[in-house]
Amino acid sequence: MDELVVAVGLVLVIEGLVWALVPRLGRKLLQVASETPESSLRLAGTVAVAAGVLIVWFVRG
Repeated sequence: MDELVVAVGLVLVIEGLVWALVPRLGRKLLQVASETPESSLRLAGTVAVAAGVLIVWFVRG
């Protein structure tokens, strides 16, 4: 459970860096995402989940 909390914390750090350092880029990314078809967003999300699972699997063995 500790590792899950650390992972969530790291996600917040990475996400927060965009908004803290380049908020204009964050707004642009949100605008582009809102104009992207839902099917493309679903595909990108699925690929991201699969990549994350593979990374954890390789690292944790």
